[in-house]
This record gives sequence, structure tokens and C-alpha cells, in this order.
Amino acid sequence: MDWHEVLFFFEVLVGGLLAGLMYSLVAIGFVLIYKTSGVLNFAQGAMLLFAALTFVSLVNYGAPFLLAFVATFAIMIGLGFAIERTVLRPLVNRPPITLFMATLGLAYVIEGAAQLLWGTQVHRLDLGISDKPMEIAGLLISSFDLVAAAVAFGLVAALGAFFTRTRIGLAFRAVADDQFAALAVGLRLPRIWATVWAAAGFVALVAGLLWGARLGVQFSLSIIVLKALPVLLLGGFDSILGAVVGGLIIGASEKLAEVYLGPYVGGGIESWFAYVVALLFLLVRPSGLFGQKIVERV
Repeated sequence: MDWHEVLFFFEVLVGGLLAGLMYSLVAIGFVLIYKTSGVLNFAQGAMLLFAALTFVSLVNYGAPFLLAFVATFAIMIGLGFAIERTVLRPLVNRPPITLFMATLGLAYVIEGAAQLLWGTQVHRLDLGISDKPMEIAGLLISSFDLVAAAVAFGLVAALGAFFTRTRIGLAFRAVADDQFAALAVGLRLPRIWATVWAAAGFVALVAGLLWGARLGVQFSLSIIVLKALPVLLLGGFDSILGAVVGGLIIGASEKLAEVYLGPYVGGGIESWFAYVVALLFLLVRPSGLFGQKIVERV
């Protein structure tokens, strides 16, 4: 293997790692909900779509970037509170499959509401971030991917500080560890659940803007949620760090597989290889790299 082949390998690897961080942004929304309420929120993809579509529609109507962002953030907070009040709270203590089906139905409701409010046309979203390749240590790397990676790391750091250094963050952790003990010490679970749904709405906004800028704001954005599932299976459903590590593994493995294995199987391997990796990993460690709660609940 000559030097050019080595450089190409690392370009593919780094590109896959950066793409994996984009997947992690979606997976973090799942983790926030599952960590505190045990609900696998299949509506996270629809929330991502709704946030991106709301933002770009406000911009198209003439709202300044910052105003559109703040307004969309407020709308997502309101959506999170509404979901907790109308969907989650009435179904407390129901079987997990009931909660899962409720979020699955909620996903279609949110997509329908987005279509009703903003229409079905595809929107171009320009965040002012160049997608030109940059040369770093001899490697050509997308500048957009670097910015997205910085945003992902910043969001993870902010959430980590939130969970460890704030009062409500510690309350989140207490609820995640033992809901009955949290109730016994006076924590109000509905308020905490509403807050964490609002936080998931903010994560959906950030992920929606980045994915919308990459792919265009269209209804297929909600399908990105399927890419987050292998990430969660690898990292664990209740670990933010696991979402990041799982995203890195999935992103790198699917890009390398597409380039080096794809030519032998006719190409297109990138669309399904992540699920093969997740399935093989489940056979060895069903709870994921950092997951514990999923084993306890089973």
C-alpha cells in the first residue's frame, strides 16, 4: 500500500467519523427521553423534520436568522411540553410497547401538522457554512463536516455539564436511576419529563438544521431516525457518551465498507451495513457499550 492509498484510507475514515457525529445528534434526542422516562421516542425524526421545516419557512418569510432560530426553539419547547402533557402523562405506567406505539403514531401526527402548516415542497437551507474540502495534514476534509462535528461536541459537552452541574440536571439523573426513589424525595416527575422533552426538541432543532443544510429540508429527513437506531444499539439507549461512540463506529464502518467492500457486492452497502454491524454487536453485548438500564428493564 503506497502513501496515496494510506491518505485515501484516512480520508474515508475521517469522513465516516464526521458523518457518524451527525448520526449521534439524532441519537442524543432518543437518549434524553429514554434516560428519564424509559420511552423509545420514535417521533424524534418527525421532531427533527418539524424543527427544520419551521426554521426554513420562517426564514423564507423574511425573518432574520437569529429571530427564526429563537422562534423555532420556542416552538419546539412548546411542542415538547404539549407532547408530555397529552401523550406521555396519560400513559404513565403502561407497557413499553404501548408507549412506543404512541410515539410512532405521534410521528405521523407531527409530520401531518408540518405538511399542513408549511406545505410539502423541498426547501434549500443555507447556514452560511461552506462545504468545500479543506486540506489538513494532507487529508481533504469537508469544512461543513468539521463544523457539524464541533457543534456535536459542543452539544455533548453542554449536556454533560448540564447533567452534572445543575440542579435540574441532577434531578434528571435521579429520575433515570430510580423513579420511585426520586418521587420519595419530592421530585416532580411530570415537570422533569416535560423539561426533558423540551431539551429533546432543542436537540432536534440543532440536528434538523445541520441535516437540512446537508440534504435539503424535505420530508425524507424524518427517515434519518432509522440511522440513529444502530447507533443506539451499539452505544446503549441511556448513554449520551454511548450515542457519540456508537455514531463514530457506525459512521466509520459504513463508509469503509462502501469503499472497500462495496465494489465486491455491487455497491449500495452503505445503506444497510450499519444494521449488520449492530446485529453482530447485539450478539456479543445486547445492552450496548455503555447501556445498563435496558438489561435491568428486561
